[in-house]
Amino acid sequence: MAASLVGQASDVSGWLGLAAAPTFALMAWISAVGSPGMSICSGASASVPVNDMVLMYLLMSVFHLSAWLKFLSAGWQRANTRVTQTEGD
Repeated sequence: MAASLVGQASDVSGWLGLAAAPTFALMAWISAVGSPGMSICSGASASVPVNDMVLMYLLMSVFHLSAWLKFLSAGWQRANTRVTQTEGD
C-alpha cells in the first residue's frame, strides 16, 4: 500500500517537473509583452522588453529544463533499444 502511494507521488512530481519549464517560459513571454501599465512597478523603461521579471522567469525556465532532458533521453533510449523475440513469444 505504501509503495503504491510513493509511486503515485513520484509520478505526480515527474509531471509537475515537466510542467515547470513551459509555464515559466509562458510567464516570461507574458511579462515581456504584457500591458505597459505593469512597468509602473519596475525601475526600467517600458521600451525595453527584457526587464527583471522576464529575466527571472527565463532563468527559472532554463533551470527546470533538466526534467525535459531526462524525459527525452529516456524516450531516445527506449527507441534505440532492440527487442529480440525468442521462440514462444
